[in-house]
Amino acid sequence: MKNEIEIKLRLPRKLGEIRKRLQTLAFRISRRRTLESNVLFDNAKRILRKHGKLIRIRVTGGRRVLTYKGPSQPSKYKKRPEVEIDLPADAAIEAIFTHMGYRPVFRYQKFRTEYAKRADHGGTVLLDETPIGNFLEIEGSPRWIDRTARLLGFSSDDYITRSYGYLYLEHCRERRIPAKDMVFKNRLTKKSRASGMRLAKS
Repeated sequence: MKNEIEIKLRLPRKLGEIRKRLQTLAFRISRRRTLESNVLFDNAKRILRKHGKLIRIRVTGGRRVLTYKGPSQPSKYKKRPEVEIDLPADAAIEAIFTHMGYRPVFRYQKFRTEYAKRADHGGTVLLDETPIGNFLEIEGSPRWIDRTARLLGFSSDDYITRSYGYLYLEHCRERRIPAKDMVFKNRLTKKSRASGMRLAKS
C-alpha cells in the first residue's frame, strides 16, 4: 500500500495564466483533459466517513478504477494510504457493495488535465475544473510539492488538504444551498466535452 501525498491550490476562473506558467516551467500534458466521474460508497451509518476512510469508483473514458484510501495523517500535506486497482468493464462491483451494505453516498465530477516533466519523475501536477471552481493538485514528495508550488507562485499558506467532498459541503453552506452531488449541469458538460481537445492544447 502506497502513501499518497498531495495538496490542492485554488485557481481563478480563467486558466490561461496557470497554463502559461506550467509551460514555462517545462511541464507538458501527459494526459489530456478528460471528464472524471466519481462515486463514493459507504453504509447507512457512514462508518467509512467517520473513520476518515474512502471507497471510490472512478470512471474516466472507458477505464474504471476502484480506490481505497485510509485516514489522513496530520500534516501540512494531505497524506493517506491508498490502494487502486483497475476494474474489468463487466465487473459487478456495485452489486457486491450493495450486498455488503455499501451504497453510493456522494457523486462528483471534474475535468482533469495531467501535467508532468519528461526529465523529472518526482511528481505530477493535475489541473482540475470542478463545479465549485478550479484547483491545482500537486502530488509527489513533500520537497517536490513545496518546490513546484513555489515556482508556480504559491506558498504553503495556500495549501488545501481537504477533499472535494468537504470543499463542496463548505461551498453549499456558504451559499445556503442544499448539498446534493457535485456534478456539472448537462448543458455545461456537453459544451465542455466538445471543447475539451481545444482547451487541452492551450
